Amino acid sequence: MAHATAAVSRKATNVTLPVDVYERAKELGINFSRACEQALRDAIKAEEGRRWAQENAEFIKNTNDWVEKNGLPLAEYRMF
Repeated sequence: MAHATAAVSRKATNVTLPVDVYERAKELGINFSRACEQALRDAIKAEEGRRWAQENAEFIKNTNDWVEKNGLPLAEYRMF
């Protein structure tokens, strides 16, 4: 993933961290930009998933109710 992000334009930003976190990461040689980027990508993915589930909750409930009542469509053709 690090190679894929190298071609993307970058935006400099400031991040405020607790001193102990900063010092420990620095001691361990952790790349701050990459670590923050990955954490933000993970947070974005989680938030997008949460919002999608919230926005589609009624559809998901209706579909689950229908399957519970009628069974899976084409279930008779399942090979497992």
